[in-house]
Amino acid sequence: MATTIKVVVRNTAKVDGTYPLALRITKDRKHSYIHIGQSVNLEDWDAVACKVKKSHRNSVRLNNLIAQKLAEASDTSLELQAKKKDVSAKLVAKKIKPKKGVTFFAVAKEFTDNMTKEGKYNRVPTDLSRLKNFEEFLETKNIDFSEITVALLNRFKAHLKGDKKLSDRTIVNHLILIRTIYNQAILAEIADPRAYPFGRGKIQIKIPQSSKIGLTKEEVTKIEELDLPDAKMNHARNVFLFSYYFAGVRVSDVLRMKWSDFQNDRLFYSMGKNDKAGSLKIPQKVKGILDQYRGDEKVNNLIFPELKVVQDMSDQYTVERKISYAVKNLNKYLKKVAEKAEIDKPMTNHISRHTFGNISGDKITPQMLQKLYRHSSLTTTISYQNNFIHKTADDALDAVLGE
Repeated sequence: MATTIKVVVRNTAKVDGTYPLALRITKDRKHSYIHIGQSVNLEDWDAVACKVKKSHRNSVRLNNLIAQKLAEASDTSLELQAKKKDVSAKLVAKKIKPKKGVTFFAVAKEFTDNMTKEGKYNRVPTDLSRLKNFEEFLETKNIDFSEITVALLNRFKAHLKGDKKLSDRTIVNHLILIRTIYNQAILAEIADPRAYPFGRGKIQIKIPQSSKIGLTKEEVTKIEELDLPDAKMNHARNVFLFSYYFAGVRVSDVLRMKWSDFQNDRLFYSMGKNDKAGSLKIPQKVKGILDQYRGDEKVNNLIFPELKVVQDMSDQYTVERKISYAVKNLNKYLKKVAEKAEIDKPMTNHISRHTFGNISGDKITPQMLQKLYRHSSLTTTISYQNNFIHKTADDALDAVLGE
């Protein structure tokens, strides 16, 4: 007897009064069932046609899912029968039954839980917010990876742009997160790579370029020469300049630095973002900054005070959370420093990195800049530095205008 597969409504209702949909696989009058993760009210189910009625608000999506599940089950059944003459309903069900946690949001939860364990404080709330936007758009948490199609993602992009009024870069970040979770599901053999909606001819992710503005040498000098009796403003300036003097080292790394990182008039440290190690000579201006903190209480051998409240520096989640709070506070006082220096550019700690790039311009070879920035790829360095090299374009403009 041939194997038959159809979608049916199960007999037992859920708490909300809806009835689960399941694939029923029949062979030799024996049945096996696979729930497909969706349920409907009985009045919304056409038992003869084995499909959801139009009275259900998501009838089109659910019927597409049913058709897809039926096709996948039929293909699997035929593959098994081609290999073995006698295939039971139970064997077919076992072969096509999805693994636990097959839904997108189940895998997403595991993904964010792992980030929390890894101490990635800054990413977790941001990614949770992006997942919430996706869930609100779908109006369900119960979506299979096979349902995340090119058409659905295009509608999601339009929703984020038109309804949420998000920037192009923020929209791209949403898509990157969905792609990352989808890739993890494929590696875990939860999602079918044949249904992958990203890549050539599908959803292609291109990160839009953003303008990067750094301070000029004259503006840095203004900040250096400011008389700042306010201790908090002076500290914010110190952290900013410390970063700039070391080729724009990230503020998260600055706040982690210890006195033991300075040996033989050199700074030795590994960048937190990619764990790249290296060393730099200590500029004389940095020595002046360090002298301001030598008399402070020694906690965890840290130079700057922000992380001295952390009892266990191996607790990465707490460390990143404290850094996040600290950076917001430092940026608040940096804004006051910029106002006092009469600088109308946006002043944040990250601008110190742009400032080094702007002042270095094309004076330093890309290979040396890659080493200073601790970039993993030279391509990244060239792309980054192109934001600050204007001479060729300016000369071309002058040649046309005759200036």
